[in-house]
Amino acid sequence: MSSEWTIFLNFINMAVLASTPLLLATLGEILTEKSGNLNLGVEGMMFMGAIASLGAAYYYEKAVLGLGGTPSPVMATLVAVAAAAAAGGLGALIYAFLVVTLRANQNVTGLTLTIFGTGFANFFGELIGKQAGGFVQVSAPTKAMFGIINFGALSDIPVLGSLLFRYNWMVYFGLVVMLAMAFFLNRSRSGLNLRAVGENPATADAAGVNVTRYKYVATITGGALCGLGGMFISMSSTACAGVWVHNSVNGYGWLAVALVIFATWNPSRAWLCGLVFGGLLVVRNYYPIPGLPMQIYAMFPYIATILVLVFASIRQIKEHAQPASCGMNYFREER
Repeated sequence: MSSEWTIFLNFINMAVLASTPLLLATLGEILTEKSGNLNLGVEGMMFMGAIASLGAAYYYEKAVLGLGGTPSPVMATLVAVAAAAAAGGLGALIYAFLVVTLRANQNVTGLTLTIFGTGFANFFGELIGKQAGGFVQVSAPTKAMFGIINFGALSDIPVLGSLLFRYNWMVYFGLVVMLAMAFFLNRSRSGLNLRAVGENPATADAAGVNVTRYKYVATITGGALCGLGGMFISMSSTACAGVWVHNSVNGYGWLAVALVIFATWNPSRAWLCGLVFGGLLVVRNYYPIPGLPMQIYAMFPYIATILVLVFASIRQIKEHAQPASCGMNYFREER
């Protein structure tokens, strides 16, 4: 295999890995917006999931070692997953209570959640790090649980082995969630009810759909997915890999919000759109342009975000439009 082909395969592998937290967060925001809630707190929920997963796994291992036992990497992983989903879901629950029950402004509440989640994660990340003696990290066996899965002979298949069977479990989990969400929104009764709530909550309410319950469940579930996206960054990304890094999420949440528009609120398109953005995030490591500063490469995803927003505003197709009630609070007595 030529070196150029090897570089290309490595580039695709890293693009897929870089796209996974974006995919999870994008799916979470799509589900949230399908209910009519525009949650701009994706970044904050990802931060909360990132520190919660790392902290939970770290304290689990510390507790087991303190009792004289040997920490189980499988249990540490399960604890991290539960903590990440719970933290992201908690952030979304706060948001849902403010905008659904108290009818607060959705944009302001989402931005506040981002500020809160970012500060929450960085504060506790530094605090736990100081208590741990400088920085917090999980054990090598736990890190290995977020490494590449060994598929044996499948991984050695030329080309296809590299493209399909050299990722960690969270990549495949993201794809399963994408397929499940696409089926849920398009083929299930509950999914169709959720879409009705997002399009016209008054009509859905008149038809006997519990609007408040659908909004709460969709928003909290979406927040849990964002928290899992944050866990990927803190536990699996090459920049962190089980070690807390200050401001580790670093704009992924805002990219996910843009990807929702890029994917036209369609879970099936979210993976391909995430792959494009993931490629933009890592392209500088594989195809550097002589003389081009690294700062310009770092701008690529955000330039693409601007272009996506401009293109989406020009080419407005009703089928691919944002849910009609998204961003507007529903008050039953006003219908």
